[in-house]
Amino acid sequence: MKHIFQKGINPSKPTFLLLHGTGGNELDLLPLAGRIDDEASILSVRGNVLENGMPRFFRRLAEGVFDEEDLIFRTKELNEFLDESAERYEFDRDNIIAIGYSNGANIAASLLFHYQNALKGAILHHPMVPRKGIELPDLTGKYVFIAAGTNDPICSPMESKELHSMLEKANAYAELHWENRGHQLTAPEVEAAAVWYRKCSFSRILTEE
Repeated sequence: MKHIFQKGINPSKPTFLLLHGTGGNELDLLPLAGRIDDEASILSVRGNVLENGMPRFFRRLAEGVFDEEDLIFRTKELNEFLDESAERYEFDRDNIIAIGYSNGANIAASLLFHYQNALKGAILHHPMVPRKGIELPDLTGKYVFIAAGTNDPICSPMESKELHSMLEKANAYAELHWENRGHQLTAPEVEAAAVWYRKCSFSRILTEE
């Protein structure tokens, strides 16, 4: 997978897995990572699927309707890429935090839904529920921040609440943050994610558990 790796100045900090939205690329979320923790390593990935020339992480049948078979395949592909990257770049495979927006947040959530040890945690900006009607793995010890918009035309508040509930029922520590906005990624929600990260001593917790 096309990607960028930047080694952080503090090897005890997490590696941030950056996952862009539809039409984005591996450069899009680099500024976000710096605002969350400028000492962390970064693995920023470009989606392998093209939709009308726009990179995505998995196919969809229509807006809000996922190609479930492709989602499962691409989630497995990404999980295996993380295994390979951890070995190649010599970072802790068990200390990866995903930061995703929209389609990128959806594939990050899918990693949590399908693979118990794929991620240590995630910051999800405007995610949807990747799959419904499945039993999630035990996510005890996983930390998830969800940023949602009260007026999001793509991801309804009900969808955000459902994802939050599913993660909590799987024993994840999940926080749902609301902005009175639509689907756009805003500076206030990024700052809220950074405050949450620092407030719960996220980087310390992740390395001491």
